[in-house]
Amino acid sequence: MEKRTDWYEHPQYYEAIFGTDTVREVDFLQTLSERFGTGGKQWLEPACGAGRLVEEASSRGLRVVGYDISEAMLAHARKRLTPAQRRRVKLGPSRMESFADPSLEGQVDLAHCLVSTFRYLDSEAAARQHLLGTRRLLKPGGIYVLGFHLTDYARARPEHERWVGQVGEDRVVCNTNEGLPEQRARRSPMRNRLRVTGPDKDWLIETQWYFRTYSNAQAAKLFRDAGMRVLAGYTFDYDINAPVERGSLRLDRVFVLQPDPESPSADPAEPGRASARKAPKRASTPQKSRKISR
Repeated sequence: MEKRTDWYEHPQYYEAIFGTDTVREVDFLQTLSERFGTGGKQWLEPACGAGRLVEEASSRGLRVVGYDISEAMLAHARKRLTPAQRRRVKLGPSRMESFADPSLEGQVDLAHCLVSTFRYLDSEAAARQHLLGTRRLLKPGGIYVLGFHLTDYARARPEHERWVGQVGEDRVVCNTNEGLPEQRARRSPMRNRLRVTGPDKDWLIETQWYFRTYSNAQAAKLFRDAGMRVLAGYTFDYDINAPVERGSLRLDRVFVLQPDPESPSADPAEPGRASARKAPKRASTPQKSRKISR
């Protein structure tokens, strides 16, 4: 068995596990845009990863800007696009907390970042800078669809989830473990193991990192501080007819955010706000809705 690290360097196997909900996700995003936003065609995807949502959105005639920290993921994303799609897509490297494109300011109809990628931003300052920067790019009436898992700080056992996928003749088994949340540090230890086996292959790809943690109240405060209001909330079921009810115990959340015109929140470029941030190691990996075994 050959041991490797960093699953982001292997986008084809990564997608075998996390690329199963693409059509449903883009259907959901389009419906949200029509219901809560402008319904326009300019989309932005922070941490676009291997480009599955970029490809699907551009195939529907949408214009898409995507960015990611992983060059391997971006290369995979570019290869999957047809020439016609490439004319509607702009991809480039960037961190989530520092992305800036003056040509996009006030031009984005819908931004989206799903399946807990947001939790790679490992400080309040970095998360706030990302939200402020994205807010600046939205059109009046534009929305940011942000999906991530909230944290149950009372949880007493680690969580585990397992998926199986196939790439050609290679079988891919994914096991992800989230350790107990550290409430004071606002983080949870994460470990992912991808076992890839095939005719001439036996790999174990292990990646470890920390996710930032959020209670519902902590997430609400962050949104307010960044001048964003919550228009609606859903789960990772992506059911437009089943918004989250008040008091729901579901931890997988999709927040529909919109700039609050009455917010006194500062400009994203306000000096001194980000001086204390600690940059996250990654900003490209999803954490899907869970089937938990304990």
